Amino acid sequence: MNGLTMTAATAEDTRAVGERIAGLLHGGDVLLLSGPLGAGKTTFAQGLGAGLGIEEPIVSPTFTIARELDGRFHDGGAAHLIHVDAYRLGGNGYAPGEDVVSRLLDELESLGLDEELEDPSDDTVVLMEWGEQMIAALAPERLEIHIDRPIDPVAAATDDDRELTGDGTRTITLMPVGSDWTRRVSGLQ
Repeated sequence: MNGLTMTAATAEDTRAVGERIAGLLHGGDVLLLSGPLGAGKTTFAQGLGAGLGIEEPIVSPTFTIARELDGRFHDGGAAHLIHVDAYRLGGNGYAPGEDVVSRLLDELESLGLDEELEDPSDDTVVLMEWGEQMIAALAPERLEIHIDRPIDPVAAATDDDRELTGDGTRTITLMPVGSDWTRRVSGLQ
């Protein structure tokens, strides 16, 4: 399976896709959420949280890097969501000979997130926004979710700069990595 593409015309539709994905989750899952600013990543995360029965508000963890929230899986078991925003990770101050992955793992370790990302516990789900640069450091089995937002047709028609707009239908692409995620995502079709 190459992936599954869905559309979301409204913020509620985006939340509904997140809630639907929550029904597939179990402990140890890692999800990578990507897309441009304003695409709806946090809106998707809110739906995922609602699907996990999380009652606390889900907001972007940009300045806290990670938020930990508790809820329940679809089967009633305890769920622990670690919502990570990696936007501010991976600066350019590398030590001589240090590669990007080593630097990112060091940053994750300093935040106490390295072990949860490498081997999430039985009740933990990791949802990482802006984690594209960390792909090599993530679990070999994961669900990559990319949200695209539309291009403003007026701006695109008047100049060469294709401007993203906050309005319009989002395209949500689910890319399963590993056989377990491939099986789960194929069940959504």
